[in-house]
Amino acid sequence: MSTSFSKIAALAVLSSAVVLASGCANKRATSEVVVAPLGIPGGQAGYNGAVIVGNSNAVITGAENLQAVVYFAFDSSEITSQAAGVLNQHAGLLSSNPNAGVVIAGHTDERGSREYNIALGERRAQAARDYLAAQGVAVNNIRVISYGEERPAAAGTTEDAYAQNRRAELSY
Repeated sequence: MSTSFSKIAALAVLSSAVVLASGCANKRATSEVVVAPLGIPGGQAGYNGAVIVGNSNAVITGAENLQAVVYFAFDSSEITSQAAGVLNQHAGLLSSNPNAGVVIAGHTDERGSREYNIALGERRAQAARDYLAAQGVAVNNIRVISYGEERPAAAGTTEDAYAQNRRAELSY
């Protein structure tokens, strides 16, 4: 009877090892996208991880009088005429303050994968940066970051909420 018991015990140990090994073999490697504030010399992480740029009080006061958000169409990073109007005002502020810095954060609605939305948010922030650069703003004073769908402006799954989340925000 002890031979039979040792055979059963050995079979149980072997079966457990096979089950564990096959369970580990099916795990797929996953990629992780880390969204963190972009390091800016002289800047620091502030409320909600937003980057604070060391600008003068005059620049900050001037920026407070401007709309800080530009909006995009679904699945697009194209600058609309309305967005161009907002960006032109920021270009004026930045051109008259050549040492001022701005951070442009790209955002998306929740539709699409996390990786796709991070990339789309990056394209939106870059489109705003490129527009400002075309207006004469020094590119080295502009930083871009993407939060994708991670920081929605509006909760919900309505078209209105989606539209509010498809944006780029300018911070001084």
